[in-house]
Amino acid sequence: MAHAAPEVKNSRQVAETRSPASAGMEGKGRVMKLIIVGACGRMGKAVAEAAERSGITVAAGVDINAASAPLTYKYPIYEKPSDFTGSADVLIDFSHHTALEGVLRFAHERRMAAVIATTGHTGQELELMREASSMIPIFYSRNMSLGVNLLLELVKTAASALGAEYNIEIVEEHHKHKLDAPSGTALMLAEAATEGLRSAEGEDYKPQLVTERASRRAEREAHEIGIHSVRGGSIVGEHEVIFAGQNEVIRLSHSAASREVFADGAIKAAAFIIGKPAGLYDMRDLVSMPR
Repeated sequence: MAHAAPEVKNSRQVAETRSPASAGMEGKGRVMKLIIVGACGRMGKAVAEAAERSGITVAAGVDINAASAPLTYKYPIYEKPSDFTGSADVLIDFSHHTALEGVLRFAHERRMAAVIATTGHTGQELELMREASSMIPIFYSRNMSLGVNLLLELVKTAASALGAEYNIEIVEEHHKHKLDAPSGTALMLAEAATEGLRSAEGEDYKPQLVTERASRRAEREAHEIGIHSVRGGSIVGEHEVIFAGQNEVIRLSHSAASREVFADGAIKAAAFIIGKPAGLYDMRDLVSMPR
């Protein structure tokens, strides 16, 4: 069952409480130090490479498979966040949604900013995130790509302009190892389409998410938003939103060529969240920053 993402407050709306860890970053010449949770996974490794490209220090990694981690890592790997006794400014979590409670507890105890990039959270886990964001700055996004977040705005605009006369279908493709379906990004796209439809049809308009049609024999309802999941090979991430009208079809899509795009986005999010007041932030806060 899909759960709505926690409401994200704009940085102007959050409490003016800064974390001591991030306060030290305000001095000149300070190199950011981060912890990677899920360090032995594909995304954990990609984040470490992105950090190295950016001149950022990885203070430590955390992974449940720390005991079997190869000795080639340039930083220590711990099984639990609490095993790390050093200092860091921010953590990036690319592990598994079930690890969220321990990750947030550690960040709170250390007064450390956190970037949560995992997907598949339950309603209870999202509530934990909301509660923790009243004490520490948290950046949460189910997709760390700037391009995907631009796609979200385009989908919302298209849905608002086209309205319910156009049928909306979402197709997402990922590698064979991905555990959750639909993807977090597909759900974000459905939420963006819903926002747009409500601006066109009224706030009471309630689209229905449909993730499978094999169990019924019926025509497509006008208020449906279909989501189709493809799993295979080494597909990094493909998302397409189809607006099917009576005599025309409009397609909006995003293709990720490598995991670097998500790792680079997570690094940008980490640099952004350090020094921010306690609160819950997302990519909309990041992309609205002056460049």
